[in-house]
Amino acid sequence: MPVRRPFERDALASALRGADAVVHLAGVVSAVRERDYFSANVEGTRAVADAARAAGACLIFISSLAAAGPAPPTAPRSEDDPAAPINAYGRTKLEAEDALRALPGLRWTILRPGVVYGPSDRALLPVFRMARLGVLPLVGRATAAYTFIHIVDLLRAICAAVDRGLDGDTLFVGHPAPVSTRELVEQIGAASGHATRVVRVPMALTRVAAIAGDVAGAIRGKPSVINSRRYAELASEGFVCRVDRLRERLGIVAEIDLHEGLAQTVAWYRREGWL
Repeated sequence: MPVRRPFERDALASALRGADAVVHLAGVVSAVRERDYFSANVEGTRAVADAARAAGACLIFISSLAAAGPAPPTAPRSEDDPAAPINAYGRTKLEAEDALRALPGLRWTILRPGVVYGPSDRALLPVFRMARLGVLPLVGRATAAYTFIHIVDLLRAICAAVDRGLDGDTLFVGHPAPVSTRELVEQIGAASGHATRVVRVPMALTRVAAIAGDVAGAIRGKPSVINSRRYAELASEGFVCRVDRLRERLGIVAEIDLHEGLAQTVAWYRREGWL
């Protein structure tokens, strides 16, 4: 029996037949080659969009704040600001958005979440493991800030988008209180329950590590934790957005702040034996 590829159009059309709404949240967030981002984030999204349109379903596309680009907490991005992504992930997410907008007859809603975290997330796990050693590195600009969103609040936003059936709207999804790099590290230390010392990592050293990560990634064919893509994000003023439209259009206000969200996350890690 032939194996179907994930974005084979006939398979997608068959799978989505009869659907009222389709939530597309698959994508590549880290890769060595830019064409890998493009293949999954643009071509994959276009294939899902074609199938959703054929089924007459509304498509809820989970994009990213990275598609809009960086912004400091003093001037958070709004959905109407011109997009300026700074890496392949952001560029291909924006290109996927444009593909939806250009597809006639498709009903769509684009959600752009900030940093998503919570139970089962692996991104913060290495930092929690470092906290057990009593030392936490502060990498990137100490004053940079980010819009975070707990997975439960993101799911609430997705469900609301399905229920409301908006058409042709783009909304940021995040908690209204931005989180600075230093605050994040300190809160992780507190949530871990260990006495920790925050150690500032110079940007010059981070840049060297990023170059080494690029070389290692090219050799291994697997992206390193620190590379040029990640460095560009760390060297920015942060990724902060307004969430007024989320409240106005979908009636959603994030309920889980960083303190509660990190406590839930570390409890889940321990329960599952990850820590």
